[in-house]
This record gives sequence, structure tokens and C-alpha cells, in this order.
Amino acid sequence: MEEPKKRRIAIVTDSTADLPPQFVEAYGIRVVPQILIMGDKTWQDGVDIDPAGFYELLQTSPHFPASSQPSVTYFERVFSELAETHEGIVAVLVSNELSGTINSATMAASNLPGTAIEIIDTRSVSMQLGFIVLAAARAADEGATLQEVAAAARALIGRAQVYFVVDTLEYLHRGGRIGAAARLFGTALNLKPVLQLCDGIVHPLAKVRSKRKALDRVLSLVAEQISPDDVVHMAVLNVAARQEAEKLAEQLVARFQPAEMVYTECGPVIGTHAGPGTVGVAFYNE
Repeated sequence: MEEPKKRRIAIVTDSTADLPPQFVEAYGIRVVPQILIMGDKTWQDGVDIDPAGFYELLQTSPHFPASSQPSVTYFERVFSELAETHEGIVAVLVSNELSGTINSATMAASNLPGTAIEIIDTRSVSMQLGFIVLAAARAADEGATLQEVAAAARALIGRAQVYFVVDTLEYLHRGGRIGAAARLFGTALNLKPVLQLCDGIVHPLAKVRSKRKALDRVLSLVAEQISPDDVVHMAVLNVAARQEAEKLAEQLVARFQPAEMVYTECGPVIGTHAGPGTVGVAFYNE
């Protein structure tokens, strides 16, 4: 059996990155779980509740879901454990505009003054964040220094993009993550919003008459950002919308021939804020 690779720099992210398990395992990424709350019960995202279990709860629970960032204590424990076997740690985390996760991680790092820790606010979420995490992980895998790993992550911030379609703005509105899309809330319910997360804030791009046309608009938006010679990395993400996501992935592969295509189901915390039926595309050009 091949010996596990010994990496100088540890990579930490949080569960909103929606990284498929094969990447977490291959690169030794430490995923800190966000907290899901329904009524008086709490779960650790991806640890004691998975997407299937969450969507079942969503249909049966009288409580609307909420979320909370990991605690300072949790981050401090993770950083301390990793510091025993690594020269440094790069924490690549969800947008500070969407979560208090950066604050928890920063406070934890300040409690460990002898540990080399870089905290990166990616201004991103889901596989937009996931691709930034992978850039850091791949640099660490090649033996890069702490500064080089952090630079690899920061180089993708603003370049990795995500467009997505939601069935309703209700979840973003209730969760307080609706951003600039607030101006669309309360308009005709049969229209499907096409949204973008830009600089950590949800922005509305269009409202389209049907889900199919909304996803066609997403394809057009992606095409506007890609030239024929570009080497592109793509991910299709969904919240309880597997069939629509698989069809979209097929269209993306046929049209753009990406160098990398990732398929992911969003975790419960992303599902809490985007809502069932959400489908999106995250991508970047090399």
C-alpha cells in the first residue's frame, strides 16, 4: 500500500464548501462542520446529518431551519491538532458576508500565537469556495510553503464564479442571506430567479418564466465568460434537484469540454439558505 503523502501545510475549510468526499480524502483536507439548527435540536453539517436526512427533516419538521458558525473552541482544537504534524495551516473559509466563520477562526488563531496560521476570506461559498480550497490543497500537495499555498488560494478569489437558480427566494430571505436579490422578493412567484454570488453577496441577474429557461440563461452566462481556448474547471451543484443537475452537467460537458467536472450535492447548511430545487454552476478559467 502506498504511504500517505506527508504535507508541510495543512488545509482547513468549512462544510459550506460542498467538497465531494473523494477530494477531502485525496488531499487530506480538514472540514470543519457548520451547525444546523431546527427547533431545539442541532446537528453538525456532514457529520451527524447528510443531505438526504436534512431534506426529510425539512418536509416533516414544523420548524424552519437555521445555521450557526463553528465555535472558536472547535477551530482552536482543530488548529492545535494540525499544528502537531504540520509547519503551518491555511484556513480557506466561507465569505464573511454570509457567516461568522471567519471571526471564529480568527479568534482561535489569535489564541495560538506560536502557530503559523493563514485565515482566508474567500468571499465565496459552495464549490466556488471548493475550487479555491482545491487550489490551496493542490499547492500544498506539491510541497509549497505557507505563503505559496495561501497565494494559490487568493489567486482564485474573484476568478472562481457561481451562478445558480432557486425555486423560491423564501429561504434566502428568511435566512438573511438574500443580499441584493431582496428587490426581487415578493414578485411573481412563478418566475425563477437567476442569481450570482459576487464578492460574497447574492446578486440578482434575471427572473425567468420557467426553471428550464432559467437554467438555459445560466448556460448563456457561463458561455459569456469562456473563450474557445480556455482551460475551464466546472462544478454542478444542487439542493434536492439531482435530475436537473445531471442534465445541466451533460450540457456543460458537451458545450465546454471542461478539464475538470465536479458534481456535488449541497450540504444541509447551504440547503437551509438556498432551499430545495436549487441548481448551480461554479467554474473558473486557468
